[in-house]
Amino acid sequence: MAISPEILKVRPVIVACAMMATIMQALDTTIANVALPYMQGSLTATQDQINWVLTSYIVAAAIMTPPVGWLASRFGRKNIFVICVTGFTAASMLCGIATSLEEMVIFRMLQGVFGAALVPLSQSVMFDLYPEEQRGSAMAMWGMGVMLGPILGPTLGGWLTETYNWRWVFFVNLPFGILAAIGFLWALPAAQKVTTMKFDWFGFGMLSLGIGALQMMLDRGEQVEWFDSGEIWIYTALAVIGFYVFLVHTFTAKKPFIDPSLLTDRNLSTSLIMMFVVGIVLLATLALLTPYLQGLMGYPVVTAGLVLGPRGVGTMIAMMVVGRLVQRYDARYLMLFGFVLTAIALYEMSGFTPDVSQFTLIWTGMVQGFGLGFLFVPIQTIAFATLPAHQRTDGAALISLVRNIGSAVGISVVTFLLIRNTSIVHSDLSQFVSPFSYAVQSLSGTVMDASTMTGKAILNQVVGKQASIIAYADDFWLMMWIAIAAMPVVFIMKRPPRIGGGAAHAAMD
Repeated sequence: MAISPEILKVRPVIVACAMMATIMQALDTTIANVALPYMQGSLTATQDQINWVLTSYIVAAAIMTPPVGWLASRFGRKNIFVICVTGFTAASMLCGIATSLEEMVIFRMLQGVFGAALVPLSQSVMFDLYPEEQRGSAMAMWGMGVMLGPILGPTLGGWLTETYNWRWVFFVNLPFGILAAIGFLWALPAAQKVTTMKFDWFGFGMLSLGIGALQMMLDRGEQVEWFDSGEIWIYTALAVIGFYVFLVHTFTAKKPFIDPSLLTDRNLSTSLIMMFVVGIVLLATLALLTPYLQGLMGYPVVTAGLVLGPRGVGTMIAMMVVGRLVQRYDARYLMLFGFVLTAIALYEMSGFTPDVSQFTLIWTGMVQGFGLGFLFVPIQTIAFATLPAHQRTDGAALISLVRNIGSAVGISVVTFLLIRNTSIVHSDLSQFVSPFSYAVQSLSGTVMDASTMTGKAILNQVVGKQASIIAYADDFWLMMWIAIAAMPVVFIMKRPPRIGGGAAHAAMD
């Protein structure tokens, strides 16, 4: 396909704007991680509440990803792109001026709503800007942009928080958002609208209800004593109703929101399981490591960001390598290799103590990042290799949805387990801190003398820290077993006969 001379003139501008939009969206999935402890104090939130800053963004983005194709076709890709970039930038500024947890969660949800379209629309624009023989290189360049966000996120977030304050992790989007919006308005050609195209809003609504209610149940459960509270029963009922009605509607409607025939494809179905696991491990690990580094190890926010950065470097290197290997070797074995590396890294993390060296933190992060990189491309390559071309867009939306749900659920579950296990272990360890214990008696006359109020407070702090270390180890151990449990699923997949162009392009999503 020949590209018109007019498009060639403005192509660099469109590419730059598309990359800025992609990096902004990808950056905001990780940039807030290292700033969470600072937000927690400013917004007067507990440890489990502050993670809503992460999960609200991910859930909103997950819910709003499926309608992107319909919105772009119905109202025009250029219009939707400009609206979403502008809305995302405005929501970022609102996040930066938030004064309460409730405001922050609402504004982060707005960020997710507007940001959901940025990555798929950027990919679509990049795909159309280049002739067929150059699309592989264009998608590789776009893929590097997608990975640049998570790489820069912890490091940039740490630097901005230390140099200015946590609000600048959101304010930083303003200049890039303005430039991208102006560039798209000026250079991006208007595409033809399809006004007759219909969307299954009922199915979409039921799925949204199920996802939203499930997330609220997970986020609120610990605070209201789970099923001792009527609130949790309401969320559970809404989640069950939403998912049940969605499934019934999917298999009975003429044109459902998700084509049920997609699930009959064995490779896609198993890939959804794999991507759910990847979603759990990817962001849940960062949600745990950030408070571990800053709370237990006492790392400054900049140092924490620098230590987390190599994880993204490992992922980027792996994606560059596996992009070539997947064309020559069985993608199932590459995926298995990725799970093995991920499990090894999580096993090492389960043995972390506050005395662990920076070198150990960095190499385990790089190993895990490398393993995750060996999962992304092979999973999507296998998923799309056996799908008909007309179903690849729906398949990509479904995989993106499952990955985001896995991330949100993973963060909520590990946070709940961390708080619960810390309390349980603290109670167990406290049994050994008594006036009759030889170890406690040996502290007599020191700052930890149990006969003084100060000594009791210090002893309680020591016990609490040890309980937290064990609880973190339990979470890493759990994620390791989740990664191991996913390994046998690899052998259920069919070996892809050959990687076609469509599958390769879809794999970059």
